[in-house]
Amino acid sequence: MVTYMEQNTIKKEVRFRGKALQTGRVVNAVCTPAGPDTGIVFKRTDLSDEPAACLSDAVFSSGHARRSTIGAGAASVQTVEHFLAALWALEIDNMLVEIDGAELPALDGSAMGFYEPLKETGTEPQGRPRRFIKIPEPERVEEGGCSLSVFPDEAFSVSYLIDHDVASIGREVFSIRPDRDSFEKEIAPARTYCLKREAEALLRAGLGQGADLENTLVMDDDGPVGTSLRFSNEPVRHKVLDLIGDLYMLGRPVIGRFVAEKSGHSLNGKMVKRIYEKYVAGR
Repeated sequence: MVTYMEQNTIKKEVRFRGKALQTGRVVNAVCTPAGPDTGIVFKRTDLSDEPAACLSDAVFSSGHARRSTIGAGAASVQTVEHFLAALWALEIDNMLVEIDGAELPALDGSAMGFYEPLKETGTEPQGRPRRFIKIPEPERVEEGGCSLSVFPDEAFSVSYLIDHDVASIGREVFSIRPDRDSFEKEIAPARTYCLKREAEALLRAGLGQGADLENTLVMDDDGPVGTSLRFSNEPVRHKVLDLIGDLYMLGRPVIGRFVAEKSGHSLNGKMVKRIYEKYVAGR
């Protein structure tokens, strides 16, 4: 059951700096408090007119298979999902994010590098009610043998299945009804991953230029290359992290039971668009 909760912003400025996962460029992001009902606003300070995009303006994109993007054209910001998952967990509704590049920094490839500084800074209640999206009927999107469904419920929960043709992963299932504590302990530390053969293909395509063995799990049959797992099922936990962040592209929390079977950013984006068009647009 959704009870009254106040909107929140951060108490003071928070800065992030690091390599972008896809381009490899060093990027800076400066987060500052914003007033109630402002939403999460991204401003591209590296562009001459400093264009801005707000999550609630439906400027999300499902065009990239391995990352999520908000904004349009040259003003877009990529790889926002880990950052947005941290904002979801900390219940941050209003914030200005000034960024001097096209992609957020990868940090360690999980949400912890964003979550911990924002948690330490703390949040400020703003005296206005939070806006939720409560799913009233089942919804389903699917493509290529993968699917993502959501069912009405009184709380947010996720059940996720992945199935990879590599011995170190195989079939993994993880279910959780996350709150701030369980997100911090069970989800936030899980790093992004790819199969070894995928990593080689991404580099040939000019992507993954900022990926290394510290911020990406490169999985072969024996396990992660050059590092060790934080959880025995870290890949599926990271998929849950991605879904939480992708859903927060709506700019408000969603109440419903999500069931994912081999979903990814593209399919998550289709669900976000479905929810926006049915339950947010024009309301």
